[in-house]
Amino acid sequence: MTTDLPTLAINTIRTLAIDAIQQANSGHPGLPLGCAPMAYTLWHKHLKHDPSAPLWFDRDRFVLSAGHGSMLLYALLHLTGYELSLDEIKQFRQWDSKTPGHPEWHHTPGVEATTGPLGQGAANAVGMAIAERFLASQFNRPGHTIIDHHTYALVSDGDVMEGVACEAVSIAGHLGLGKLTYLYDANDITLDGPLSLTMSEDVGARFAACGWHVQHVGNGDTDLASLDAAIAAARAETDRPSLIVIKTTIGYGSPKKAGTSSAHGSPLGDAEVAATKQALGWDPAAKFLVPPEVKQHLAEGGKRGASAHAAWKQKLAAYKAAHPDVAAQLELAIKGELPAEWDAEIPKFTDAIATRSASGKIMQALANKIPWLFGGDADLGGSTKTIVKGGDYDRVGAGRNLRFGIREHAMGSIGNGMLYHGGVRPFVATFFVFSDYMRPAVRLAALNNQPAIFVWTHDSVGLGEDGPTHQPVEHLMALRAIPNLAVFRPADAHETAAGWRFAMTHKGPTGLVLSRQDLPIVTAPNAPGAERGAYVLADGTDVILIASGSEVAVALAARDALAKDSITARVVSMPCWELFAQQPASYREQVLPYAQRRRVSVEAGVTLGWREYIGDRGEAIGIDRFGASAPGELVLEKLGINTDAVVAAAKRVIASA
Repeated sequence: MTTDLPTLAINTIRTLAIDAIQQANSGHPGLPLGCAPMAYTLWHKHLKHDPSAPLWFDRDRFVLSAGHGSMLLYALLHLTGYELSLDEIKQFRQWDSKTPGHPEWHHTPGVEATTGPLGQGAANAVGMAIAERFLASQFNRPGHTIIDHHTYALVSDGDVMEGVACEAVSIAGHLGLGKLTYLYDANDITLDGPLSLTMSEDVGARFAACGWHVQHVGNGDTDLASLDAAIAAARAETDRPSLIVIKTTIGYGSPKKAGTSSAHGSPLGDAEVAATKQALGWDPAAKFLVPPEVKQHLAEGGKRGASAHAAWKQKLAAYKAAHPDVAAQLELAIKGELPAEWDAEIPKFTDAIATRSASGKIMQALANKIPWLFGGDADLGGSTKTIVKGGDYDRVGAGRNLRFGIREHAMGSIGNGMLYHGGVRPFVATFFVFSDYMRPAVRLAALNNQPAIFVWTHDSVGLGEDGPTHQPVEHLMALRAIPNLAVFRPADAHETAAGWRFAMTHKGPTGLVLSRQDLPIVTAPNAPGAERGAYVLADGTDVILIASGSEVAVALAARDALAKDSITARVVSMPCWELFAQQPASYREQVLPYAQRRRVSVEAGVTLGWREYIGDRGEAIGIDRFGASAPGELVLEKLGINTDAVVAAAKRVIASA
């Protein structure tokens, strides 16, 4: 076994990884074997981190975007002193362990992002770099640099092929995110075979064309000096994000599988693990071996970070003394809390107004009180009404509006990255139909229970002339199917305010689904009951009409029409299914009495799912087809979202009972 400490440390990372993968009989050994040298160099010499305080705010961020190589990260965390024991390493990919198959945020100390689907981590890292620059511009003061850290992501061939990463790379270059570095594991192999089967482009040239600083390391297997120099040069680059293209050998050291796709996604096998260890100068019979000198050596980076952390605490104390008000705001932002009277300026409404327009006014009132409410839209700010005062986010990072461009998928993933980073409350916005482009990011926000805010406007066929390509019909139900996601579709401006209040205090993600067309004010100020997901808006005993969004006004009009025939209807506004489902059974029974089975739902979307609330005897008024190009009111009328249809359905369910 070598006495060269760097090589010994790198091989410890490698052998820990392949032992854990072999014991689990599941995993991806190729990346840890190939990327251990670059990871060692970054973590040992450059990364600013404190294993004793994984959430220290001014730490550097490291994202393993190639999350299938998770054992590389777990080995690093264990060896550098994080609270991740060797027993947890031995439980790799097992039930309830801290070493799941792909890294999961807030599940394992030191894991900065949940990176499973390729490309997501690359985009998350862009969000982290954006958040760092924004917070530095908002809170740093002359002589008091409190926010000053870098973001690194290890990306693979698969990451750079994914469209979400391409979108994120484009905006990162446009914004000149100088504190962002990708380490690109260019091993020329994917799961199915050589990279040449699917890609022949010059990745470095593509990144350079997007405004990135590009370097190449020709031998990432053993040339530690070049890796060190490239990372140092990337750290010194201030005007452009950096890509380091690092040529590696997937499965390095494996006599039979190195450089082949068979090293990518399957355990090496007992015999090949032993042969690989022997090729690395390791004891083939030793399992989970960690030489004590390696632990001591790899702890040096963390000790350096702990010293930086201690110095930062002193700087923070001086900052608080010099700028107590701003420091107090920063402390709230870091904790994810809201300032006093944060919702005091939310306006009251009297006249009909589109809920997207009401949302814009509400959001501005919130932004006035919450300096770290920050986000943007996919080139639709004038339509989504999500432009707030304070200018555009730029290469200095001072503005409040982030112009994402037509990059919906990256927008969602970047917003998630900003939440991973912390200190900001991001929102992202686009037309509701384009939530399809964002769905992987929305799902990950829900999986992580992040307090993401998705503003989706033009919520139904009522948007009109743009036609069926832009008219959402299945989207409400599709998004309601995602666990942890609260889909809030308000009936009017007052319910919109309730939705924003909920989103700002909710511990998970919220989708605010808003109308293009003006809607009458049908609820009282603050919409009492909306915060519970559903409530009785108008009472009656013969039939229950349940609606969301713009269709609440339709249900109320139907109630008035039914009254002329001496039929009394209860109207239930249901802006958020998820919130209603969380209410006590007694409240749900109060709103929708089990004994009253004569029910009609009305919503301008597919009827799938409404049986849960209308039962077998009820009738669902909806749109189980795609829309059409015509003025919005006419489309709604032609597709049966109107008072007459609801009245007729109510009479049918009464008659059938």
